[in-house]
Amino acid sequence: MLTVGHHLYLSFSDGSKFYPDYMTNLVARQTNTLLNGIGYEASVLPHPDEASMKIIINGKYVARVIEGCNALSIIILFLSFIIAFSGKFKTTVLYCFAGAIILYAFNLIRIVILSAGLYHYPWRREILHNVIFPMLIYGTVFLLWMFWVNRFSKSLKSNA
Repeated sequence: MLTVGHHLYLSFSDGSKFYPDYMTNLVARQTNTLLNGIGYEASVLPHPDEASMKIIINGKYVARVIEGCNALSIIILFLSFIIAFSGKFKTTVLYCFAGAIILYAFNLIRIVILSAGLYHYPWRREILHNVIFPMLIYGTVFLLWMFWVNRFSKSLKSNA
């Protein structure tokens, strides 16, 4: 259901008000705010050739924020697991909410650090973008899952 909802969200996001879609636009703008908050002269601009937002630091184009960077698909993955191994209703809802917030915030911090890293170490692009930062975000999801299963899930307790 969550994946279908995400697909519908994407199909109805025409980009007329928020380019390329609302969540990607929001993540790019929040990244910009955080980068400026830690001392970089940053800006974000819509990419003219593709559905993404360009991150510019001190006049240098360092990265782009695409739909896959907004953490929605990771949050859907997280929520699906928690719901599949649900516990008490209230606990499940609260953990889903808290976990989604943690993943969203962690993803923002990840993009900020990645952007700053790409600004300072552009020759490390492949390892930063394709190895280290995906490992961190998926590692966080895994740790949240393990905490859930070991502390709250009914499925594990009913089999014991």
